[in-house]
Amino acid sequence: MSYSDFLDDIPLIPGMMRLLDHAELCKPANLARWVHQRLDDGLNVFDHADIYGDGECERIFGEALADSPELRQRVRVISKAGIVPAHRDQSQWATKHYRAEANYFTKAIDDSLSRLRVDQIHTFLIHRPDPLLEAHTLAQALETAVRAGKIRHIGVSNFLPEQWRWLERNTDLPLACNQSELSLSHTSPLFDGTLEAHLSDGLRWLAWSPLAGGALADSIPPPLLETAKEETGLCATGLAIAWLRQIPGAPVPVLGSMRESRIEAALQGARRELPTPLWFALLEAMRGNPVA
Repeated sequence: MSYSDFLDDIPLIPGMMRLLDHAELCKPANLARWVHQRLDDGLNVFDHADIYGDGECERIFGEALADSPELRQRVRVISKAGIVPAHRDQSQWATKHYRAEANYFTKAIDDSLSRLRVDQIHTFLIHRPDPLLEAHTLAQALETAVRAGKIRHIGVSNFLPEQWRWLERNTDLPLACNQSELSLSHTSPLFDGTLEAHLSDGLRWLAWSPLAGGALADSIPPPLLETAKEETGLCATGLAIAWLRQIPGAPVPVLGSMRESRIEAALQGARRELPTPLWFALLEAMRGNPVA
């Protein structure tokens, strides 16, 4: 079993974290049309988490699927759980914390299924590594959910190699992916062995914040950006996505923006290959020091 059964041809994944910032898309019919347009773009995987909008993003997405029931057979959903924001902590401590208990995840999966109005979540992720994680009992809960057909694959988010390897040693299920930060503005995982760990362990890298929260356009030096545009026809967004996709294993960007112009620019980049010297020129410029 591998993640390649549906991500080999997926150039990027639209993320739903900022859905509530788009009032027009919070109407089910409008969001359903937006999802149909993404399917026309060749994008059928959508990224969620239970903390996005305190569950509202999943609920609104589920209403859109109810508005256009045929979408349920065409979309594939990723979701995550395990983070409790401070305002959701009902204890006297009111502290942001992690939850990785088996019963917590069992309920989180059921709650996401209910909000999304789907029968199965394609891939369910542990949102953050929890230092209190009891890997064996959590793995049993995830295995039970897979056997029940509630989720198809399991994965992790923001895990380091030894953290995901410890989880893997406690379950017979393969981990499909690790969703963690990677971009021109965050390149350290390419030089500390993290990239090679993904490749050697067979985890697909889902790269969040691939555009550095929208800041990349102002970070690339203007002379380099202008020359790169002339060479490739790509804007800063397209260059950043092309740069990311060229990394071995073809990390899949999880795009936070829901703006159609940004999505189209990202898709153009996902379809292009940069000249190797340009790839390193962008790396060098963003790191602020020459390649060794």
